[in-house]
Amino acid sequence: MISREPTIERLATAKALLLTPFGLDESDLTRALNEIKAHQVDEADLYFQYTRSEGWSLEEGIVKTGSFSIDQGVGVRAVSGEKTAFAYSDDISYASLLDAAHTVRTISSAAKSGRVKAGRQKIGGARSLYNGVDPISTLDSAAKVALLGKVEKLARAKDPRVVQVMAGLASEYDVVLIARADGMLAADVRPLVRLSVTVIAEQKGRREVGSGGGGGRFGLAYFSDTQIEEYVNQAVHAALTNLDARPAPAGEMTVVLGSGWPGILLHEAIGHGLEGDFNRKGSSAFSGRVGKRVAAKGVTVLDDGTLSERRGSLNVDDEGNPSQRNVLIEDGILKGYIQDNMNARLMGVAPTGNGRRESYAHIPMPRMTNTYMLGGDKAPEEIVRSIKKGLYASNFGGGQVDITSGKFVFSASEAYWVENGKILYPVKGATIVGNGPDALTRVSMIGNDMKLDSGVGTCGKEGQSVPVGVGQPTLRIDGLTVGGTL
Repeated sequence: MISREPTIERLATAKALLLTPFGLDESDLTRALNEIKAHQVDEADLYFQYTRSEGWSLEEGIVKTGSFSIDQGVGVRAVSGEKTAFAYSDDISYASLLDAAHTVRTISSAAKSGRVKAGRQKIGGARSLYNGVDPISTLDSAAKVALLGKVEKLARAKDPRVVQVMAGLASEYDVVLIARADGMLAADVRPLVRLSVTVIAEQKGRREVGSGGGGGRFGLAYFSDTQIEEYVNQAVHAALTNLDARPAPAGEMTVVLGSGWPGILLHEAIGHGLEGDFNRKGSSAFSGRVGKRVAAKGVTVLDDGTLSERRGSLNVDDEGNPSQRNVLIEDGILKGYIQDNMNARLMGVAPTGNGRRESYAHIPMPRMTNTYMLGGDKAPEEIVRSIKKGLYASNFGGGQVDITSGKFVFSASEAYWVENGKILYPVKGATIVGNGPDALTRVSMIGNDMKLDSGVGTCGKEGQSVPVGVGQPTLRIDGLTVGGTL
């Protein structure tokens, strides 16, 4: 059997789902784009999308919900200067394309702009980071329900204090086709799965919650018995630990962050501040600081959309650009920002493969993919032993950040009080308060245990949600404020 090069294979899949059934071909896309280019615009593109998704949830031993949906449509965009005109439709037809093209091209009358440069058609994106499998079809319905049942049975068997188990399984098959006015044609076929586990444990009338799970861009076969047990162990351990947790102390202290998912603090407190739109507008705490020291020596932060099968990875972004490995901060020096096409053009730099959108009904903007800090040379045990009095936060819940000031607040879902290098007891109710740029300068020890999260992250920005990854090694940060209950 002769197989086609992955880029060509993805294009064929996208055309078969998004063009052929509606009587469209590439010449129709070119004519629609020419309608937009008849007026002065800097950029124009068509974004076709087909998404099939399925979800199952189990609670109290029975399937409580099951869902299946198919969504498809096209978004049409024209950009002139920093102004964007956008129209979308769930009706994929030549008439809808022309109607949308006529609507968005009127933006040229509202701003002075150069005409977009036309070019010969070129195929975009050559990466092959994940198999274009349809994960929904990798297990039948009975097997999916049995998988969830296995999660519950295993969790309850771990400890008699586990009184309730909730499990969820989500699968998505997403196909996109991007046609740009400069002649670029790109496609991607994006599988995505996630298994989530939540347990409630009870002891002496006290109830606590723990969670675990993970996923990525592959089929459901990834969730082997070994993998399921790992997720269940995470959830049960967190719930049982919190049953014995004491109220968290408050005040300024040394804080050690665990590896992996605690990188969500890095994502929120620093990553968003390095997105191009905030920096072009001067509203980020990192604006105008490229080439300057913004973090302690040894701190290197990357946004990397090229990691194989990771939740935040993309073969091409939602503007047809190949994903990249972008070094944002190197040894404490700010190297650059993550960019989509529009902000890169306005800032006079190259796009970085970070133009992302939630769906065909949304405009793209600079967004993170997999954002993480590289490891250092310290053993994590050594870092914890270095604490005289302070907090070891091994896992995080939610948080928020103010992009302009850089201030952040995060809640620790699993944390421990440490004195003289010894973990004494778990604490509950700890919130980490600080300033992103300032916190980077207070990093005093970096672990050699860099780890990515298990594949559960979803990032929200301006009402749009996209899958992302985070990661970091164990970190010691001096002089952070901890809000507690004492």
